[in-house]
Amino acid sequence: MKIIPDGTRLDGTSLIAGFHGIGATGYWTVKFLITELKAQRRCFIDYEHAPAVSSQVEGRISTPYEVFAAGGLSLLKAEVSPVREKENEFYRQLADWIMISGAKEVALVGGLDESLRNDDSKYKVAMTSAFASKGGLPGEPIFEEDRMIVGPVASLLNTFEMNSFPALAVLAYSNTERVDPRAAASAVEFLSKRYGFSASTAPLIKGAEVIEGELKIIEEKEKRPTGSVYS
Repeated sequence: MKIIPDGTRLDGTSLIAGFHGIGATGYWTVKFLITELKAQRRCFIDYEHAPAVSSQVEGRISTPYEVFAAGGLSLLKAEVSPVREKENEFYRQLADWIMISGAKEVALVGGLDESLRNDDSKYKVAMTSAFASKGGLPGEPIFEEDRMIVGPVASLLNTFEMNSFPALAVLAYSNTERVDPRAAASAVEFLSKRYGFSASTAPLIKGAEVIEGELKIIEEKEKRPTGSVYS
């Protein structure tokens, strides 16, 4: 793993990171915040086992892994996952860099299967021991002890826990079968409270309503009888 420009640091910032997973919650949360907060691209994360993909955003090439800055926040945008057999290596190396970069804490964003909801909370939070020792998150709904976190969020949390680094995860209840902008909106609401910024979630809610409306139309069409005979 290589950081470009070499020597880039995240001194004193809180890093928000999200990845593709349930509902694409983490990815869309970070992507939305980059736009909403008018964050500026600060550095690239070059990884030899990243998929060979690129896209164009606002007239320039968007690479697989980039870090943006907005005030006291850094935002890590991951467009794709590394090749499967190298995932753990990538996330461990990423965590190692974050811990020496000067970032003061990390907020990881992920999705949580909405079928597991057992109360009226929109999300659950988990945190490392180092984060809890700094005061934790009083009043926030805590992730249940009898359930498991999987994927990139788990890999990073594990590394941060073992190295006594302050990190939290906000896991928003999400639809498991499609992109879920409502889950991203829930994560944004939590993050805005935690880090004291203002962000309107209206675009995310509107996107959710569009998706839900399209699905409703599809469901209604599927319910209609076929082969009807009219007289």
